Amino acid sequence: MRYGLIMVALVLQALAVMPVPAAAAQPVEPYEKSIVFAPAGRIDELVLKALTERGIAPAGLCSDEVFVRRVHLDVTGTLPRAEHVIAFVKDGRADKRARLIDDLLKSDAYVDYRTMKWCDLLRVKSEHPINLWPNGVQAYHQWIRHCVAANKPYDQFARDLLTSSGSNFREPAVNFYRAVQGQGPGALAAAAGLTFMGVRVEAWPADRRANLEVFFSRVAFKGTAEWKETIVHLDPAPSGALDAVLPDGRKVHIKPGDDPRKAFADWLITPVNPYFARNLANRTWAGLMGRGIIHEPDDIRDNNPPTNPALLAHLEQELVGARYDLKHLYRLILNSRTYQQSSIRRSDDPQARGLFAYYPVRQIEAEVLIDALVGLFGSPEQYESAIPEPFTFVPEYQRTIALADGSISSSFLELFGRPPRDTGLVSERSSEPTDAQRMHLLNSSHIQKKIDSSWRLERMRDEARGDRGKLVNSLYLSILSRRPTDAESASAKAYFDVAGVTLQQGTADLAWTLINSKEFLYRH
Repeated sequence: MRYGLIMVALVLQALAVMPVPAAAAQPVEPYEKSIVFAPAGRIDELVLKALTERGIAPAGLCSDEVFVRRVHLDVTGTLPRAEHVIAFVKDGRADKRARLIDDLLKSDAYVDYRTMKWCDLLRVKSEHPINLWPNGVQAYHQWIRHCVAANKPYDQFARDLLTSSGSNFREPAVNFYRAVQGQGPGALAAAAGLTFMGVRVEAWPADRRANLEVFFSRVAFKGTAEWKETIVHLDPAPSGALDAVLPDGRKVHIKPGDDPRKAFADWLITPVNPYFARNLANRTWAGLMGRGIIHEPDDIRDNNPPTNPALLAHLEQELVGARYDLKHLYRLILNSRTYQQSSIRRSDDPQARGLFAYYPVRQIEAEVLIDALVGLFGSPEQYESAIPEPFTFVPEYQRTIALADGSISSSFLELFGRPPRDTGLVSERSSEPTDAQRMHLLNSSHIQKKIDSSWRLERMRDEARGDRGKLVNSLYLSILSRRPTDAESASAKAYFDVAGVTLQQGTADLAWTLINSKEFLYRH
């Protein structure tokens, strides 16, 4: 590694997020705005009540710089541009955070990021063991993206998936069944339970599993003369009536010739269903807060209770009352004081995280990280797949989060924990940092080439016109979404003054140092 060890030591020491006593009496700059927890709505009241009962102090309010970066990452999977950070910090309007949230929820980047998350859950992938094949993947991805862009109510979305029939190339929703490892009732029932109920059916007693499988017992598959096309349909063989038992114990009579899946879907999406709204509310909360109220978010069961039952019930009621409008739920959570807390905890109580006493620090996803690096340095990324072109053609500079096919990947994505999309489980995505990841960022030709050939860094140097303070400022704003502290600025400018360090080398070294900081690599 060519950049100076002095630079690394000085700057990374300044960026060690966050070496602050839990009971800090004053806001910690530049990460906090205040330390007063003033509830902004019902969510905050319920969170604060649970914390107060256990004597846990909530965290302070995050700074504007932290918020603008956080909400961009959580809603769009994208870093904010430097000029957007500057404009947001300067904005004096009291409702500027709510305005930003609304703008981001209207953006194409939100659609791409939410589509990626749905594709993880719905196993959108061409190759083994899912084998949707490229035509199926493209049709399925476009349909999901259209649903997200139209903000299709979640109950309609779920019903379309569960009751779909036809060609997986021409009726995209049937790929819900095609993208399951196995075509028997057990595998299909397990996929439906995981996706729409947040339960792991495999752990249920045998009789309860069998009851759920009845609703998928008439699903059949057949091929066509078209390459890799599959028709999902009801088994045409004569069959009698079915007496089935729903997961809540209620019995339902299904007449001969009727589709059992419709009976299940009709039960599932009713407002009083004990699983449906709870599952989505919990998953949405987990996506934004780093942890479900029921944890893990796809392991809902009687002996895994919510840490704050009243909070989860409130989110369920809001979702149902909004007719399953997912953006409504997003706005509630994102505008809450709970979401806008600092990541600097003020209590050492082990229950603090599970009760949402602070915003949890967590590593950003592989797709988001590589998109950030491409955006910062301006060099495109290369992907690979066993699928032949034209199915694997990826336009230059296409965002990784917009890739349709989980089988199109790269060594970087695999190294940094992108999920294989084999099961739909949350645990498929690895979020724990590894030594190999750190070494790749510190000492790989992949990253070095991006920095050395960066036209964006060159433009920053040109715009600075030799003003090293301005250059340092631009690098911090672009990479960390904030200006440097006085100590950080002094350390960086001092490195530029080291004998033999050119302006080009100093720029590259500082950029390399910053992308290796915890502050860049983690949501906070």
